[in-house]
Amino acid sequence: QVQLVESGGGLVTAGGSLRLSCAASGRTFNNYNFGWFRQAPGKEREFVAAINWSGRSTVYADSVKGRFTISRDNAKNTVYLQMNSLKPEDTAVYYCATERQRTGGLVTTLGGYTYWGQGTQVTVSS
Repeated sequence: QVQLVESGGGLVTAGGSLRLSCAASGRTFNNYNFGWFRQAPGKEREFVAAINWSGRSTVYADSVKGRFTISRDNAKNTVYLQMNSLKPEDTAVYYCATERQRTGGLVTTLGGYTYWGQGTQVTVSS
């Protein structure tokens, strides 16, 4: 059974930084791609970033490009999201997700991911 547990969220002032972690268990970690999504109050869940199984390929939403960095440590079964220069509009619950089976390319849509964590709250004050 695949389990994803996010941590690292919190309250930060605009311009600050946070690093989110997603600890995975239940299957061979380094065979699969991972993604980060977020959902603000009253809005749909949206794509933030994704990383392939080896960590050599990444993709970002335009809204976070240049400010956020996704990475992974396969030895620790953990995916990270380093968030810098945070803005109030980054306030949301952030979710980690992984695919059901290994795919060839990175997916930026919700439907491409089967397993989800419980989410971690990020609040950016102005």
